[in-house]
Amino acid sequence: MARLLIKNAKALLGTHSTGTLRVKGAAMAELPQVEDGWLLAEDGVITDLGPMSTWPGITDWNGLEVIDATDRFVLPGWCDPHTHTVFAAPREEEFVDKIKGMSYQDIAARGGGILNSARKLRDMDEDSLFASAKERLKVMMHQGTVAVEIKSGYGLTLDSELKMLRVVKRLKEALPLQIKATLLAAHALPPEFADDRDGYIRLITDTLIPQVAAEGLADFVDVFCETNYFTVAELERILVAGAKHGLPGKVHVNQFTSLGGIAAAVKQGALSVDHLEVMEPTDLEALQASETIPTLLPSCSFFLRIPYAPARALMDRGLAVALATDHNPGSTPSGNMNLVLSLACIQLRMLPEEAVNATTLNSAAAMGMQSELGSLTVGKRASFIITRPVPSLAYLPYAFGTDHIDTVIIDGRPVRSGEAL
Repeated sequence: MARLLIKNAKALLGTHSTGTLRVKGAAMAELPQVEDGWLLAEDGVITDLGPMSTWPGITDWNGLEVIDATDRFVLPGWCDPHTHTVFAAPREEEFVDKIKGMSYQDIAARGGGILNSARKLRDMDEDSLFASAKERLKVMMHQGTVAVEIKSGYGLTLDSELKMLRVVKRLKEALPLQIKATLLAAHALPPEFADDRDGYIRLITDTLIPQVAAEGLADFVDVFCETNYFTVAELERILVAGAKHGLPGKVHVNQFTSLGGIAAAVKQGALSVDHLEVMEPTDLEALQASETIPTLLPSCSFFLRIPYAPARALMDRGLAVALATDHNPGSTPSGNMNLVLSLACIQLRMLPEEAVNATTLNSAAAMGMQSELGSLTVGKRASFIITRPVPSLAYLPYAFGTDHIDTVIIDGRPVRSGEAL
């Protein structure tokens, strides 16, 4: 039996009670904690925790790894519920174009953006895709990410979309962090279907979704519902098809314009709606009456210099806000959730406690993993972060750009630098 004991922690943060599966609205400002704490994990699961005054009666110390967390915080590992981590190549040339004044839409109109990534991915073999994505995920793990959702969407053909999802399946088997897969064939209209939109939608609904579901290659289905991409009606067709095959929706919506996609996604029972940089009162009302989780991507706003999503308005409506990186080669070439934590406080005006809840328990819920991850709770996976010595929780987002992480634990096992994964 693998056993791990953490002792003398400055505080255990995010010690939500059993059965707390998300934190909504004003309650997001509350981050339960145990000061001067200890935590015991056995076979990758948290089995007990408490203050040092209730030190556990351990009689068998054989095989027990002990970590002294004096002056350090222990908090749940980051859960990243929106990424595009499998891609063929970066797009730094477009970064320079943006500096020169071109917009995201301008670059896409000339064949760049998503279609640029699709061309490169179609030409790359599966082994090379797997190797490059594995290296990115190893970096993310060392930055504290213990669970991640990865989308397809840079293939835009039957074979290439399946290739991406098979790479994700291999990553699940090769790495210790938890991975969820999403079919995002409706990311952009491929050139081959420029004059046959309906034909491409039918390829997704009648061929891709059934095959992906049959092979167990995806957990969710996604659509980029936006001007010049996919319409609200197309979003509904794809979400209905996904639901028939057991794939709930997690959708891109309201990044640049409000088209009514949020209300449609809510109607179809989407687990989350992601981006939300442009919100109308009707969008907020549609979310308020639902269990759909608004997932915000502040590092995308930072990189593209577009508006930030209205986190405070969403929380004021009593919603459970989640945060994610949107790690991708075009609009967010970073999978660092620590940066997202800082941007949430600096740009979204979230309190540190709110931001931690949004990057742990609520972000786990946005992947359907709230029963396994997102809090330091007995019975959940022992996947958490031990910080370096820091004066307070607020110091983590305050001192942005500084590496505050001492140790990352995934399923009770430290992820050590230089160790083969």
